Amino acid sequence: MVNLARLAEASLDRHGDYPALCFEGAWHTSGESHDRATRLAGGLRELGVRPGDRVAVVMANCPEVSQVYQAVWRAGAVVTPVVFLVTADELGHVLRDSGAVAVVTSPELLPKFGELLKAGNVPAVVVGTPSFEALLAADPAPITDRGPDELAALLYTGGTTGRSKGVALTHANLAHAGRVSREAAHTPGLNTGITALPLSHSYGLMVTVGAMQAVEPPVAVLQRWFEPAGWLRLAAEQRAQTAAVVPSMIVMLLGQPLAATDLSALRFVFSGAAPLPPAAAEAFERLVPSARVLEGYGCTETGGIVSGSPLDAPRRGTVGKPLEGIEVRLGDDGEILVRGPNVMRGYWGTDSGIADGWFATGDVGTIDGDGYLSIVDRKKDLIIRGGFNVYPRDVEDVLTAHPAVAMAAVVGRPDERLGEEVVAFVSLTGGEGGGAQVTAEDLDAYARAHLAPTKRPREIHVLEQIPLTSVGKLNRKALRALL
Repeated sequence: MVNLARLAEASLDRHGDYPALCFEGAWHTSGESHDRATRLAGGLRELGVRPGDRVAVVMANCPEVSQVYQAVWRAGAVVTPVVFLVTADELGHVLRDSGAVAVVTSPELLPKFGELLKAGNVPAVVVGTPSFEALLAADPAPITDRGPDELAALLYTGGTTGRSKGVALTHANLAHAGRVSREAAHTPGLNTGITALPLSHSYGLMVTVGAMQAVEPPVAVLQRWFEPAGWLRLAAEQRAQTAAVVPSMIVMLLGQPLAATDLSALRFVFSGAAPLPPAAAEAFERLVPSARVLEGYGCTETGGIVSGSPLDAPRRGTVGKPLEGIEVRLGDDGEILVRGPNVMRGYWGTDSGIADGWFATGDVGTIDGDGYLSIVDRKKDLIIRGGFNVYPRDVEDVLTAHPAVAMAAVVGRPDERLGEEVVAFVSLTGGEGGGAQVTAEDLDAYARAHLAPTKRPREIHVLEQIPLTSVGKLNRKALRALL
Protein backbone atom coordinates (compact mmCIF):
# COMPACT_ATOMS: atom_id res chain seq x y z
CA MET A 1 0.00 0.00 0.00
CA VAL A 2 1.38 3.41 -1.02
CA ASN A 3 1.72 5.59 2.06
CA LEU A 4 4.26 8.41 2.37
CA ALA A 5 5.00 7.65 6.02
CA ARG A 6 5.85 4.07 5.10
CA LEU A 7 8.02 5.28 2.20
CA ALA A 8 10.04 7.34 4.68
CA GLU A 9 10.45 4.37 7.00
CA ALA A 10 11.43 2.10 4.11
CA SER A 11 14.09 4.63 3.07
CA LEU A 12 15.68 4.46 6.52
CA ASP A 13 15.59 0.65 6.45
CA ARG A 14 17.18 0.65 2.99
CA HIS A 15 20.00 3.14 3.58
CA GLY A 16 20.53 3.12 7.34
CA ASP A 17 21.73 6.06 9.40
CA TYR A 18 24.08 8.36 7.47
CA PRO A 19 24.79 12.11 6.98
CA ALA A 20 21.87 13.00 4.74
CA LEU A 21 21.36 16.77 4.95
CA CYS A 22 23.76 19.71 5.01
CA PHE A 23 22.16 22.93 6.21
CA GLU A 24 23.96 26.13 7.20
CA GLY A 25 27.21 24.38 8.04
CA ALA A 26 25.71 21.50 10.04
CA TRP A 27 25.06 17.92 9.00
CA HIS A 28 21.92 16.03 9.99
CA THR A 29 21.67 12.25 9.80
CA SER A 30 18.78 10.27 8.39
CA GLY A 31 18.34 8.46 11.71
CA GLU A 32 18.18 11.69 13.70
CA SER A 33 15.57 13.15 11.35
CA HIS A 34 13.46 9.99 11.46
CA ASP A 35 13.56 9.87 15.26
CA ARG A 36 12.45 13.49 15.52
CA ALA A 37 9.64 12.84 13.03
CA THR A 38 8.29 9.91 15.06
CA ARG A 39 8.29 12.00 18.23
CA LEU A 40 6.72 14.97 16.48
CA ALA A 41 3.97 12.65 15.25
CA GLY A 42 3.29 11.63 18.83
CA GLY A 43 3.28 15.27 19.88
CA LEU A 44 0.81 16.20 17.14
CA ARG A 45 -1.53 13.48 18.34
CA GLU A 46 -1.29 14.80 21.89
CA LEU A 47 -2.09 18.25 20.50
CA GLY A 48 -5.32 16.82 19.13
CA VAL A 49 -4.41 16.28 15.47
CA ARG A 50 -6.46 13.42 14.06
CA PRO A 51 -6.28 11.43 10.80
CA GLY A 52 -7.43 13.58 7.90
CA ASP A 53 -6.86 16.87 9.75
CA ARG A 54 -4.96 19.59 7.91
CA VAL A 55 -1.77 20.99 9.47
CA ALA A 56 -0.40 24.20 7.93
CA VAL A 57 3.40 24.41 7.70
CA VAL A 58 4.72 27.97 7.25
CA MET A 59 8.51 28.00 7.29
CA ALA A 60 11.48 28.89 5.18
CA ASN A 61 13.63 25.91 4.21
CA CYS A 62 15.21 24.18 7.21
CA PRO A 63 15.63 20.57 8.42
CA GLU A 64 12.44 20.81 10.47
CA VAL A 65 10.26 21.22 7.36
CA SER A 66 10.74 17.67 6.10
CA GLN A 67 10.62 16.34 9.68
CA VAL A 68 7.23 17.98 10.21
CA TYR A 69 5.96 16.67 6.86
CA GLN A 70 6.90 13.12 7.84
CA ALA A 71 5.36 13.59 11.28
CA VAL A 72 2.08 14.83 9.82
CA TRP A 73 1.90 11.85 7.45
CA ARG A 74 2.83 9.48 10.27
CA ALA A 75 -0.08 10.86 12.29
CA GLY A 76 -2.38 10.25 9.32
CA ALA A 77 -2.94 13.97 8.79
CA VAL A 78 -2.61 16.23 5.74
CA VAL A 79 0.31 18.57 5.09
CA THR A 80 -0.79 22.06 4.05
CA PRO A 81 2.41 23.85 3.00
CA VAL A 82 2.35 27.65 2.80
CA VAL A 83 5.17 29.73 1.31
CA PHE A 84 6.58 31.83 4.15
CA LEU A 85 6.41 35.03 2.09
CA VAL A 86 2.60 35.12 2.08
CA THR A 87 0.79 37.99 3.73
CA ALA A 88 -1.31 37.54 6.86
CA ASP A 89 -4.40 37.97 4.68
CA GLU A 90 -3.29 35.17 2.35
CA LEU A 91 -2.47 32.88 5.26
CA GLY A 92 -5.87 33.64 6.73
CA HIS A 93 -7.55 32.52 3.52
CA VAL A 94 -5.58 29.24 3.52
CA LEU A 95 -6.39 28.53 7.17
CA ARG A 96 -10.09 29.26 6.72
CA ASP A 97 -10.44 27.41 3.43
CA SER A 98 -8.47 24.33 4.50
CA GLY A 99 -9.89 24.19 8.03
CA ALA A 100 -6.36 23.69 9.39
CA VAL A 101 -6.32 22.59 13.03
CA ALA A 102 -2.75 23.76 13.73
CA VAL A 103 0.10 25.81 12.27
CA VAL A 104 3.80 24.95 12.50
CA THR A 105 5.94 28.03 11.92
CA SER A 106 9.21 29.77 12.81
CA PRO A 107 9.92 32.38 15.51
CA GLU A 108 10.70 35.11 12.98
CA LEU A 109 7.29 34.65 11.34
CA LEU A 110 5.19 34.62 14.48
CA PRO A 111 4.92 38.44 14.78
CA LYS A 112 3.58 38.53 11.24
CA PHE A 113 0.87 35.96 11.88
CA GLY A 114 0.44 36.06 15.65
CA GLU A 115 -2.72 38.16 15.85
CA LEU A 116 -4.32 36.19 13.04
CA LEU A 117 -3.65 32.89 14.81
CA LYS A 118 -5.03 34.18 18.08
CA ALA A 119 -8.17 35.49 16.38
CA GLY A 120 -8.69 32.22 14.53
CA ASN A 121 -8.14 30.09 17.63
CA VAL A 122 -5.64 27.93 15.72
CA PRO A 123 -2.76 26.67 17.89
CA ALA A 124 0.69 27.63 16.65
CA VAL A 125 3.69 25.37 17.19
CA VAL A 126 6.84 27.47 16.84
CA VAL A 127 10.11 25.75 15.96
CA GLY A 128 12.82 26.32 18.57
CA THR A 129 10.43 27.30 21.38
CA PRO A 130 8.88 25.30 24.24
CA SER A 131 5.80 24.56 22.14
CA PHE A 132 7.89 22.68 19.58
CA GLU A 133 10.07 21.04 22.21
CA ALA A 134 6.90 19.78 23.86
CA LEU A 135 6.01 17.90 20.68
CA LEU A 136 9.51 16.40 20.54
CA ALA A 137 9.16 15.22 24.14
CA ALA A 138 6.31 12.89 23.19
CA ASP A 139 6.76 9.16 22.83
CA PRO A 140 7.48 7.96 19.27
CA ALA A 141 4.23 7.30 17.42
CA PRO A 142 3.52 4.33 15.18
CA ILE A 143 2.24 5.00 11.67
CA THR A 144 -1.46 5.68 11.28
CA ASP A 145 -2.07 4.03 7.95
CA ARG A 146 -3.90 5.96 5.29
CA GLY A 147 -4.88 4.48 1.95
CA PRO A 148 -3.21 5.52 -1.31
CA ASP A 149 -6.26 7.53 -2.34
CA GLU A 150 -6.46 9.41 0.96
CA LEU A 151 -5.35 13.03 1.02
CA ALA A 152 -1.66 13.60 1.83
CA ALA A 153 -1.17 17.27 0.94
CA LEU A 154 -3.27 20.33 0.25
CA LEU A 155 -1.26 22.87 -1.72
CA TYR A 156 -2.63 26.29 -2.54
CA THR A 157 -2.05 27.74 -5.99
CA GLY A 158 -0.59 31.20 -6.46
CA GLY A 159 -3.92 32.95 -6.82
CA THR A 160 -2.65 35.34 -9.52
CA THR A 161 -6.20 35.80 -10.86
CA GLY A 162 -8.10 35.66 -7.57
CA ARG A 163 -8.19 33.71 -4.32
CA SER A 164 -5.88 30.71 -4.37
CA LYS A 165 -7.42 27.24 -4.63
CA GLY A 166 -6.46 24.17 -2.68
CA VAL A 167 -5.03 21.34 -4.78
CA ALA A 168 -5.87 17.99 -3.18
CA LEU A 169 -3.02 15.51 -3.71
CA THR A 170 -3.17 11.95 -2.44
CA HIS A 171 -0.44 9.66 -1.13
CA ALA A 172 -0.51 7.86 -4.50
CA ASN A 173 -0.30 11.15 -6.44
CA LEU A 174 2.80 12.36 -4.63
CA ALA A 175 4.47 8.94 -4.48
CA HIS A 176 4.14 8.48 -8.24
CA ALA A 177 5.29 12.01 -9.04
CA GLY A 178 8.30 11.69 -6.74
CA ARG A 179 9.30 8.24 -8.00
CA VAL A 180 9.14 8.90 -11.74
CA SER A 181 10.88 12.26 -11.43
CA ARG A 182 13.65 10.70 -9.35
CA GLU A 183 14.08 7.78 -11.74
CA ALA A 184 14.19 10.06 -14.78
CA ALA A 185 16.89 12.21 -13.17
CA HIS A 186 19.02 9.45 -11.64
CA THR A 187 22.51 8.47 -12.70
CA PRO A 188 24.33 5.93 -10.48
CA GLY A 189 26.86 7.63 -8.24
CA LEU A 190 25.37 11.09 -8.53
CA ASN A 191 23.73 11.32 -5.12
CA THR A 192 24.56 14.82 -3.84
CA GLY A 193 22.07 17.47 -4.86
CA ILE A 194 21.74 21.14 -3.97
CA THR A 195 18.48 23.03 -3.83
CA ALA A 196 17.02 26.28 -2.61
CA LEU A 197 13.56 25.47 -3.93
CA PRO A 198 10.87 26.26 -1.38
CA LEU A 199 9.96 22.92 0.19
CA SER A 200 6.46 24.37 0.47
CA HIS A 201 6.11 24.45 -3.33
CA SER A 202 5.03 21.44 -5.41
CA TYR A 203 8.47 21.27 -7.08
CA GLY A 204 10.27 21.17 -3.74
CA LEU A 205 7.75 18.70 -2.31
CA MET A 206 8.19 16.44 -5.34
CA VAL A 207 11.98 16.46 -4.86
CA THR A 208 11.48 15.62 -1.17
CA VAL A 209 9.19 12.65 -1.86
CA GLY A 210 11.47 11.50 -4.68
CA ALA A 211 14.43 11.36 -2.29
CA MET A 212 12.41 9.02 -0.03
CA GLN A 213 12.34 6.54 -2.92
CA ALA A 214 15.97 6.82 -4.03
CA VAL A 215 17.82 3.58 -4.76
CA GLU A 216 21.10 5.06 -3.43
CA PRO A 217 21.49 7.13 -0.24
CA PRO A 218 20.48 10.68 -1.23
CA VAL A 219 22.46 13.61 0.15
CA ALA A 220 20.85 17.04 0.14
CA VAL A 221 22.54 20.43 0.42
CA LEU A 222 19.76 22.81 1.42
CA GLN A 223 19.70 26.60 1.32
CA ARG A 224 17.20 28.46 3.53
CA TRP A 225 16.20 30.52 0.52
CA PHE A 226 17.90 31.23 -2.76
CA GLU A 227 20.83 33.62 -2.56
CA PRO A 228 23.07 33.26 -5.63
CA ALA A 229 26.49 33.91 -4.08
CA GLY A 230 25.74 31.55 -1.19
CA TRP A 231 24.36 28.91 -3.56
CA LEU A 232 27.52 29.05 -5.63
CA ARG A 233 29.74 28.74 -2.56
CA LEU A 234 27.74 25.76 -1.24
CA ALA A 235 27.72 23.98 -4.58
CA ALA A 236 31.51 24.25 -4.79
CA GLU A 237 32.23 23.38 -1.13
CA GLN A 238 29.95 20.35 -1.03
CA ARG A 239 30.83 19.13 -4.54
CA ALA A 240 27.19 19.13 -5.60
CA GLN A 241 26.53 16.81 -8.53
CA THR A 242 22.96 17.80 -9.34
CA ALA A 243 20.82 20.87 -8.76
CA ALA A 244 17.09 21.55 -8.84
CA VAL A 245 16.29 25.14 -9.83
CA VAL A 246 13.78 27.44 -11.46
CA PRO A 247 14.83 29.55 -14.47
CA SER A 248 15.16 32.80 -12.52
CA MET A 249 17.81 31.13 -10.37
CA ILE A 250 19.88 30.28 -13.45
CA VAL A 251 19.58 33.87 -14.65
CA MET A 252 20.78 35.20 -11.28
CA LEU A 253 23.63 32.69 -11.16
CA LEU A 254 24.84 34.01 -14.51
CA GLY A 255 25.62 37.26 -12.70
CA GLN A 256 28.03 35.37 -10.42
CA PRO A 257 31.64 34.30 -11.18
CA LEU A 258 30.59 30.88 -12.51
CA ALA A 259 33.66 30.32 -14.66
CA ALA A 260 35.98 31.15 -11.75
CA THR A 261 34.23 28.74 -9.34
CA ASP A 262 35.06 25.05 -9.14
CA LEU A 263 31.78 23.42 -10.13
CA SER A 264 33.49 20.49 -11.84
CA ALA A 265 31.41 17.99 -9.84
CA LEU A 266 28.15 19.42 -11.19
CA ARG A 267 26.65 17.20 -13.90
CA PHE A 268 22.95 18.01 -14.21
CA VAL A 269 20.90 21.12 -13.50
CA PHE A 270 17.17 20.39 -13.58
CA SER A 271 15.01 23.40 -14.36
CA GLY A 272 11.25 23.55 -13.97
CA ALA A 273 8.22 25.55 -12.77
CA ALA A 274 8.56 28.17 -15.54
CA PRO A 275 9.87 28.46 -19.11
CA LEU A 276 13.65 28.49 -19.40
CA PRO A 277 15.14 31.03 -21.85
CA PRO A 278 17.40 29.08 -24.26
CA ALA A 279 20.06 31.79 -24.03
CA ALA A 280 20.30 31.30 -20.25
CA ALA A 281 20.73 27.53 -20.55
CA GLU A 282 23.40 27.89 -23.21
CA ALA A 283 25.29 30.54 -21.23
CA PHE A 284 25.28 28.38 -18.08
CA GLU A 285 26.63 25.35 -19.96
CA ARG A 286 29.30 27.48 -21.57
CA LEU A 287 30.48 28.76 -18.19
CA VAL A 288 30.11 25.39 -16.40
CA PRO A 289 31.16 22.89 -19.09
CA SER A 290 30.77 19.85 -16.81
CA ALA A 291 27.03 20.49 -16.44
CA ARG A 292 23.98 19.97 -18.62
CA VAL A 293 20.85 22.03 -18.11
CA LEU A 294 17.72 19.92 -18.57
CA GLU A 295 14.19 21.27 -18.62
CA GLY A 296 11.10 19.53 -17.29
CA TYR A 297 7.46 20.46 -16.97
CA GLY A 298 4.80 20.08 -14.33
CA CYS A 299 2.31 21.98 -12.22
CA THR A 300 0.87 21.78 -8.74
CA GLU A 301 -2.18 19.84 -9.94
CA THR A 302 0.07 17.11 -11.39
CA GLY A 303 2.24 16.68 -8.31
CA GLY A 304 4.92 18.90 -9.82
CA ILE A 305 5.77 16.71 -12.82
CA VAL A 306 4.53 15.79 -16.28
CA SER A 307 7.58 15.46 -18.50
CA GLY A 308 11.35 15.51 -18.38
CA SER A 309 14.27 15.72 -20.79
CA PRO A 310 16.24 12.47 -21.19
CA LEU A 311 19.68 12.71 -19.60
CA ASP A 312 21.51 11.38 -22.65
CA ALA A 313 19.60 13.15 -25.44
CA PRO A 314 20.81 16.28 -27.26
CA ARG A 315 19.12 19.58 -26.49
CA ARG A 316 15.92 19.98 -28.49
CA GLY A 317 14.44 23.10 -26.91
CA THR A 318 11.62 21.05 -25.37
CA VAL A 319 10.55 19.97 -21.89
CA GLY A 320 11.09 16.33 -22.79
CA LYS A 321 8.69 13.43 -22.93
CA PRO A 322 5.87 12.50 -20.54
CA LEU A 323 7.23 10.31 -17.76
CA GLU A 324 6.10 6.79 -16.89
CA GLY A 325 2.34 6.37 -16.56
CA ILE A 326 1.57 9.99 -17.53
CA GLU A 327 -0.45 10.73 -20.66
CA VAL A 328 -0.50 14.04 -22.50
CA ARG A 329 -2.69 15.24 -25.35
CA LEU A 330 -3.58 18.60 -26.81
CA GLY A 331 -7.08 19.99 -26.52
CA ASP A 332 -8.73 23.06 -27.98
CA ASP A 333 -6.30 25.81 -29.00
CA GLY A 334 -3.39 23.49 -28.21
CA GLU A 335 -4.07 23.40 -24.46
CA ILE A 336 -2.09 20.67 -22.70
CA LEU A 337 -4.25 18.02 -21.05
CA VAL A 338 -2.74 15.53 -18.59
CA ARG A 339 -3.96 12.21 -17.21
CA GLY A 340 -2.16 9.84 -14.87
CA PRO A 341 -1.66 8.60 -11.30
CA ASN A 342 0.07 11.87 -10.42
CA VAL A 343 -2.96 14.05 -11.24
CA MET A 344 -4.74 15.59 -8.26
CA ARG A 345 -7.98 14.28 -6.84
CA GLY A 346 -9.50 17.70 -7.52
CA TYR A 347 -9.73 21.19 -6.09
CA TRP A 348 -10.48 21.34 -2.38
CA GLY A 349 -14.12 21.72 -1.53
CA THR A 350 -15.33 21.37 -5.11
CA ASP A 351 -15.93 18.73 -7.77
CA SER A 352 -14.04 20.77 -10.37
CA GLY A 353 -10.67 20.39 -12.00
CA ILE A 354 -10.82 16.96 -13.64
CA ALA A 355 -12.93 15.95 -16.67
CA ASP A 356 -12.99 12.24 -17.55
CA GLY A 357 -9.64 11.84 -15.80
CA TRP A 358 -7.99 14.68 -17.74
CA PHE A 359 -6.66 17.87 -16.18
CA ALA A 360 -6.60 20.98 -18.38
CA THR A 361 -3.36 22.75 -17.47
CA GLY A 362 -4.04 26.17 -18.97
CA ASP A 363 -0.72 25.89 -20.82
CA VAL A 364 -0.50 25.86 -24.62
CA GLY A 365 1.97 23.45 -26.17
CA THR A 366 3.00 21.33 -29.14
CA ILE A 367 4.07 17.69 -29.43
CA ASP A 368 6.52 16.70 -32.16
CA GLY A 369 6.69 13.45 -34.07
CA ASP A 370 9.01 11.88 -31.50
CA GLY A 371 6.66 12.66 -28.62
CA TYR A 372 8.62 15.60 -27.18
CA LEU A 373 6.51 18.29 -25.54
CA SER A 374 7.15 22.01 -25.98
CA ILE A 375 5.48 24.76 -24.00
CA VAL A 376 4.33 27.74 -26.02
CA ASP A 377 2.90 29.82 -23.17
CA ARG A 378 0.15 30.20 -20.62
CA LYS A 379 -3.24 30.33 -22.32
CA LYS A 380 -4.35 33.26 -20.16
CA ASP A 381 -1.17 35.22 -21.02
CA LEU A 382 -1.88 35.16 -24.76
CA ILE A 383 -1.89 38.67 -26.25
CA ILE A 384 -4.25 39.23 -29.20
CA ARG A 385 -2.92 42.22 -31.12
CA GLY A 386 -5.00 43.27 -34.10
CA GLY A 387 -6.28 39.73 -34.53
CA PHE A 388 -2.79 38.17 -34.34
CA ASN A 389 -1.85 35.84 -31.49
CA VAL A 390 1.30 36.90 -29.66
CA TYR A 391 2.71 34.54 -27.05
CA PRO A 392 4.85 36.41 -24.51
CA ARG A 393 7.48 33.68 -24.41
CA ASP A 394 8.27 34.13 -28.13
CA VAL A 395 9.12 37.77 -27.48
CA GLU A 396 10.91 37.09 -24.19
CA ASP A 397 13.19 34.47 -25.75
CA VAL A 398 14.29 36.98 -28.41
CA LEU A 399 14.93 39.76 -25.90
CA THR A 400 16.92 37.53 -23.51
CA ALA A 401 19.17 36.54 -26.41
CA HIS A 402 20.50 40.13 -26.35
CA PRO A 403 23.78 40.11 -24.38
CA ALA A 404 22.66 43.04 -22.23
CA VAL A 405 19.37 41.49 -21.10
CA ALA A 406 19.31 39.34 -17.98
CA MET A 407 15.57 38.77 -17.82
CA ALA A 408 12.51 39.79 -19.87
CA ALA A 409 8.77 39.72 -19.26
CA VAL A 410 6.03 40.60 -21.73
CA VAL A 411 2.40 41.50 -21.03
CA GLY A 412 -0.54 42.89 -22.96
CA ARG A 413 -1.85 46.43 -22.50
CA PRO A 414 -5.44 47.26 -23.51
CA ASP A 415 -5.53 49.25 -26.77
CA GLU A 416 -8.61 50.87 -28.31
CA ARG A 417 -7.50 50.30 -31.91
CA LEU A 418 -5.82 46.88 -31.76
CA GLY A 419 -7.45 45.32 -28.72
CA GLU A 420 -4.09 44.77 -27.01
CA GLU A 421 -0.59 46.11 -27.42
CA VAL A 422 2.66 44.29 -26.62
CA VAL A 423 4.68 45.74 -23.72
CA ALA A 424 8.06 44.42 -22.54
CA PHE A 425 9.93 44.84 -19.29
CA VAL A 426 13.62 43.92 -19.04
CA SER A 427 16.35 43.85 -16.44
CA LEU A 428 19.94 44.21 -17.57
CA THR A 429 23.16 42.38 -16.92
CA GLY A 430 25.97 44.23 -15.25
CA GLY A 431 28.77 42.63 -17.19
CA GLU A 432 30.49 43.41 -20.45
CA GLY A 433 28.07 44.64 -23.10
CA GLY A 434 25.27 45.15 -20.60
CA GLY A 435 23.95 47.51 -18.00
CA ALA A 436 24.73 51.14 -18.67
CA GLN A 437 25.71 50.44 -22.28
CA VAL A 438 22.21 49.75 -23.57
CA THR A 439 19.03 51.82 -23.70
CA ALA A 440 15.37 51.11 -24.38
CA GLU A 441 15.92 52.62 -27.84
CA ASP A 442 18.77 50.15 -28.50
CA LEU A 443 16.53 47.27 -27.47
CA ASP A 444 13.73 48.56 -29.68
CA ALA A 445 16.10 48.51 -32.65
CA TYR A 446 17.12 44.96 -31.73
CA ALA A 447 13.47 43.90 -31.51
CA ARG A 448 12.73 45.44 -34.92
CA ALA A 449 15.53 43.37 -36.43
CA HIS A 450 14.53 40.08 -34.80
CA LEU A 451 10.76 40.09 -34.39
CA ALA A 452 7.84 40.26 -36.80
CA PRO A 453 5.99 43.60 -36.64
CA THR A 454 2.98 41.94 -35.00
CA LYS A 455 5.16 40.67 -32.13
CA ARG A 456 7.44 43.68 -31.62
CA PRO A 457 6.88 45.45 -28.28
CA ARG A 458 5.68 49.01 -28.73
CA GLU A 459 7.02 49.82 -25.27
CA ILE A 460 10.18 48.50 -23.59
CA HIS A 461 10.70 49.45 -19.96
CA VAL A 462 14.05 48.87 -18.25
CA LEU A 463 13.67 47.86 -14.60
CA GLU A 464 16.34 47.29 -12.00
CA GLN A 465 14.69 43.96 -11.23
CA ILE A 466 11.83 42.02 -12.82
CA PRO A 467 9.24 41.21 -10.13
CA LEU A 468 8.99 37.52 -9.31
CA THR A 469 6.50 35.47 -7.33
CA SER A 470 7.51 33.77 -4.09
CA VAL A 471 8.58 30.68 -6.06
CA GLY A 472 10.63 32.53 -8.68
CA LYS A 473 8.14 32.82 -11.54
CA LEU A 474 7.55 36.02 -13.50
CA ASN A 475 4.95 38.09 -11.69
CA ARG A 476 2.90 39.35 -14.62
CA LYS A 477 0.17 40.60 -12.31
CA ALA A 478 2.65 43.03 -10.72
CA LEU A 479 3.87 44.12 -14.16
CA ARG A 480 0.36 44.79 -15.45
CA ALA A 481 -0.14 47.03 -12.41
CA LEU A 482 2.74 49.21 -13.71
CA LEU A 483 0.98 49.95 -17.02
